[in-house]
Amino acid sequence: MLPIDLPMLLADKHATFWFPPAASTFAKDVDWLYMVILYISIFFFVLVVAAMVLFAIKYRRRPGYVGDSRPLHNNALEITWTVIPSLIVCWIFVEGVNGYMDMMTPPVDTIDINVTARQWDWSFQYPNGAISDQLHIPNNRAILLNMRSEDVLHAFYVPAFRAKSDVVPGRVTTMWFQPILEGEFDLFCAEYCGDLHSDMIKRHGVVVHDQAGYDAWLADAAKPPVNAVAHGFWLYQRMGCKSCHSTVEGTRIVGPSFAKSYDQTLRTAKGADVKFDQQYIRQSILEPQAEVREGYQNASQMPSFQGKLNEDQLSALTAFLVAMKDDAFIQAVADGDLSQADKESLGLTDAAGADAAGADAASDTGKSAEEPLEKPADEVPTEPASESSESPPAPKT
Repeated sequence: MLPIDLPMLLADKHATFWFPPAASTFAKDVDWLYMVILYISIFFFVLVVAAMVLFAIKYRRRPGYVGDSRPLHNNALEITWTVIPSLIVCWIFVEGVNGYMDMMTPPVDTIDINVTARQWDWSFQYPNGAISDQLHIPNNRAILLNMRSEDVLHAFYVPAFRAKSDVVPGRVTTMWFQPILEGEFDLFCAEYCGDLHSDMIKRHGVVVHDQAGYDAWLADAAKPPVNAVAHGFWLYQRMGCKSCHSTVEGTRIVGPSFAKSYDQTLRTAKGADVKFDQQYIRQSILEPQAEVREGYQNASQMPSFQGKLNEDQLSALTAFLVAMKDDAFIQAVADGDLSQADKESLGLTDAAGADAAGADAASDTGKSAEEPLEKPADEVPTEPASESSESPPAPKT
């Protein structure tokens, strides 16, 4: 699979035939060295092939021609074709080392972002505690990524930045870059990490804002919705749940679908029957291997979220899963977002229909089902109104 589809490449004024847009300070030097190596390779390829064709014609076997089997030497020619390529290779090595050292030596003033790689998703935590599944960064600022893996070897790669680094289990690896172009760029896992490795290709996985846009996004991203159900959906998107669990009924990614699971009786891998209730949800989040659903015992093991989620966040996720028994709610989530129209149709914005989206779980969270999903901008408090509106803690690895 190409990093960028050819029609997209040809349509992008910042891209070239060989490369996606040059969107970081590294790109100019990387592209220049690449083109130098390419032209050197083309020159010697043409030279060698031309000589080979010429000699094949000149020294071909033909009637009356008697060849000389004695080896012939030309010391000057042999020294030339040994020394000159060796000097070129040494120069390429020096240029490569200089570029590598630049990429491995971050400046002092950086924005530090924690990156967690898992099968098969990315999670980004920002200095103010906000978490997202896209990397949002400001333009013309040095960014330092502190990267961890929860399971296997991954590799963080943004072709437009010409930046790539392995993410190794049990270690913290770092990389830095400075974007110079605003826009959305693709994010790849460049290391085979399992059967759904290709799902870690995130189209528009990196978003570069201007400084004002980044500050506004960062402030908003740190505020989870007040309504418990919407808070649970917010966590589902940001904590990696969606990389393994579908919200579409009957659709299997890695783990079972959440749609219409609540209140059902399930068969476990041990042959026992268990009810998908609030206690089962809690146990599955904190001890995911305790009661594995039948047919999923051979799937990649779900990590425990013990210590990663507080009680309010567990209650919010529970409220979200309870709400997933409602057809209208399932459709809204499957469409990718809870728009205002969806909220109103599900009764999440007024008291009259609040029970349509998980009133059963609202009592668990200690919140009224009448609370709106989001408050109007002029009513949002500057400080969290309750514990449930606090930013989620950084995932521990």
